[in-house]
Amino acid sequence: MGKINTILFDCDNTLVLSEELAFEGCADLINEISAAKGVPLEQPFTGETLLTEFVGQNFRGMMKSLQERYQFSLSADELDGYVRREEDVVIDKIKAKGRACEGVDAELAKLAASGKYHMAVVSSSALRRVQASIDRVGQAKYFGTDVFSAATSLPTPTSKPDPAIYLHAMKTLDKQPAECVAVEDSKSGTLSGTRAGIKVIGYVGPYKVDEQDEMVKVLTEAGAVVVMRHWSEFDSCLAKIESGSV
Repeated sequence: MGKINTILFDCDNTLVLSEELAFEGCADLINEISAAKGVPLEQPFTGETLLTEFVGQNFRGMMKSLQERYQFSLSADELDGYVRREEDVVIDKIKAKGRACEGVDAELAKLAASGKYHMAVVSSSALRRVQASIDRVGQAKYFGTDVFSAATSLPTPTSKPDPAIYLHAMKTLDKQPAECVAVEDSKSGTLSGTRAGIKVIGYVGPYKVDEQDEMVKVLTEAGAVVVMRHWSEFDSCLAKIESGSV
């Protein structure tokens, strides 16, 4: 077992409670695109219905899924234009209302103080949005320039569950999978980390209480080796991985 020296954090609803705000903005835009393309939605998307269906995917990933499902197409230019608009809408919402996940700041401070771990952010979301999120809640100081985005940092934009962004982050940081632990709140994120060969701690804190048991099951099936409901459990989860018991 390699020595763990790097913690890779998903951003949305892992570090910062931003998913709900983002999906609100996203739903408005997707409804507009659907109307423009004559897509027969049974009912317009709301932030909540979009979140249920596409948690962990970025906007580009959602649009790919929707084009396949409803058999319509967007040109590359159209898609790029919508991606930029979605970023702006969501960033405005995060800057106004984003807040840290409960208990995470204390854990980040402890990890930084220990000096034992390199910390980085590995997200599906656009870099501007991730940076706006961690700036808003005062977490940027822990990560410096080590903020990686599947939408922005790769030669070809992608989205989790594709492991490309984790592979890119490890290559940039010069780390091996056995040196890393990832923290993820979604099925797609957990699959992404697991497919990159990294042990994943699942996190279900932001889900509604009556959904948490189901999400523990979903994340475990997606490959999470241990799942926490609150950031106060992070130490013990990390210890299990470091001891090789999971």
